[in-house]
Order: sequence, then C-alpha cells, then structure tokens
Amino acid sequence: MMERQDNPSHADNDTPLVSFRNVQKSYDGETLVVKDLNLDIRHGEFLSLLGPSGSGKTTCLMMLAGFEFPTSGEILLDGQSLNRVPPHKRNIGMVFQNYALFPHLTVEKNLDYPLSVRKLPSEERRERIAKALDMVQMGSFAKRYPRQLSGGQQQRIALARALVFNPKLVLMDEPLGALDKQLREHMQLELKALHRALGITFVYVTHDQSEALTMSDRVAVFDQGIIQQISCVDTLYESPCNAFVSGFVGDCNKFNGVVESVQAEQCSVRLADHIVLTALNIHGLSEGAPCVVAIRPERLRIVAQAQPNTLPARTLDKVYFGDHIRLRCEAGGEPSVFVKLALEDHTDSMPLDAGASVFLQAAPQHIRVFSP
Repeated sequence: MMERQDNPSHADNDTPLVSFRNVQKSYDGETLVVKDLNLDIRHGEFLSLLGPSGSGKTTCLMMLAGFEFPTSGEILLDGQSLNRVPPHKRNIGMVFQNYALFPHLTVEKNLDYPLSVRKLPSEERRERIAKALDMVQMGSFAKRYPRQLSGGQQQRIALARALVFNPKLVLMDEPLGALDKQLREHMQLELKALHRALGITFVYVTHDQSEALTMSDRVAVFDQGIIQQISCVDTLYESPCNAFVSGFVGDCNKFNGVVESVQAEQCSVRLADHIVLTALNIHGLSEGAPCVVAIRPERLRIVAQAQPNTLPARTLDKVYFGDHIRLRCEAGGEPSVFVKLALEDHTDSMPLDAGASVFLQAAPQHIRVFSP
C-alpha cells in the first residue's frame, strides 16, 4: 500500500491544528482497524475522510472526538495530547448522521445543553444560542421540538449545537446520509458556505466521493486502515496515486496488461487483446511487469479510424444523461468500458448504436499505469 500526502490548497498556519502520530487502533488486540496513521489537519481547512465501509475513517473520527482511544500512538490538538482527555473537555463539536438531538427538549434547550455543561452565564448562553440559530437560518424554530422538524431542519439544529460553544474544530460523521438527494446536495453547498464564513476547521467523514469532492479543501482516501492518498480535490481526481484511489474517486475504466517497454516516465503496455497503449508509468514498473491501466471515461474520445493510442471497440448501449451521453463498449479485453461524451461532441453521424465498431482514443498523459 502507498501513502501520499500533498500540500493542502491553502494553509495560513504551518503548525497543524491536529496531529495523528503513529496511531493504531485494534478492538480485539489482533486486527488493526487503523494502521500506523500519521496525519496533520490544518487550521481552517475542510478535510474529508473518504473510504468504503470498514476502511478506518470513522474510527479515526471517533478517536479524535474522544469516543474511542488509540491502541498506540498519540493524537495532538494544538500541540497538546488528547489521549487521556475526555470528550467534553476537548472543545470539539460533533455532528452525527442520526442528529442525536434530545427529543424531549426544545431546539433552544438542545443548544443550551453544551453551554450549561460548560457553566456559561445564562445571558451569554442566550446570546450564543440566538447567534448559532441565525447562523443556520433557524432562528424562528427555537421553541419547537425535534419531532416537529424535517430531516434537513434537524440537521441544521445539530450543526448549530456543534457550533454554539465556539469549538476549535467540528467533526461530522456522514451527517447528510439520511437526507434525500436534492436536499443533500443543497446542504453540501450550505456547509461549504458556512465553513468559508466561519473559518473553523471541519473534519467530515463520508463514503460518497462526489460529496467529498464538492465540499473539501483536501480529501484523505482510506482503505484497509491506511490513508492511500491525501490531496486537494483536483489532484486527487486527476492524479490518483494507485489503482484503488483511481477507482474509488470518480468513474474509471480499468484494464489488465503487461509492461512491454519503458521510456522515461512513460511506458508501453500490452492489453489482453494485444493492443498496445502508451501511458504514464506511475509506479515505475519494469518491462514484463503485470499492471493495471486506468482511464477516466471523459478522457476517451471516439475517432473514425485507428490512430496512436486507440482501442478498437464494439458499442453495447448508450444512455442519455441530459448534460452528456454515457456509452458502454466492449474493448481492451474488458466487457464494460464507459465513454462519457459531451452533447456537443455527439452527432447523429457517429455510429453509436449497439453493435457498431468504433475506435476509442486517449492521450498518454490521461492514461495511468499502476501496480496490481
């Protein structure tokens, strides 16, 4: 497994707000859910922890929140160890997927709870509650109970409760997962705007790659307890460091092949149907090495005849998506290769009906070769 950490898109303070140092976590004393994690979280950034179920991302968030403790290693907040600090003394806000609001308390009483625990004066509590509710555009809902709110409204209240005591950072564990698609997309934009306005560090756990790409400054991609890559969103999408990241972040066509020759940073790869492509040799593989070839659907284009770096293909079906057409083909020894065509690139003269013979082409800089 590879771990890669690129510079964040912005960092006003070079000293990290949070540092994970050689952190490991095991629940049974044998299997490591998190393996030797080293991660710096910058002041004011929106960092998403992205990965499939069981990859270790939520465990990392729970350790940072204080609901779990590392088996080994250390977690630092502003240079101070959190390993023995209970959750309520960490000055960290938390938003859960199920909202975790007290059903028997009104909205304002839900927000008052973390303030009363911290023994703030009543007048200051009232001011903070009003400010936090206005922040999430819920000022007129103070007297309502959670059962009287929609899912989106409850999520806003949960966020306001996490912000009301002015935390150093806010942690969110798949907070939009229970919302419908349209509301979820709307809330993504609201969260991004709120983060920009407040300047507080947000750490966000999700398994939804489009959600992570929409909101984040940086994304850390987890698999099997390891950060495979941490980068700003455009680098993560355009320059994945291994086959897992290329497949998990965005759509990607993958082909099995063998390196035929090496030329500096590029190599020639022979696919299962004996077609040879020139591509970027990401892992520096040697001649004769088995490999995985990855090409984004939008980087493939239809050409009329065989040219350099083309794949002969047979069309299987096409689907109209409104802003583009998705073409499914058989090519390179793979039964389902997808091509994403912008509407202006699609003409009636193109032979795209099922069974048509076409050629797919991609430039070498858009084809990446990884170790299997």
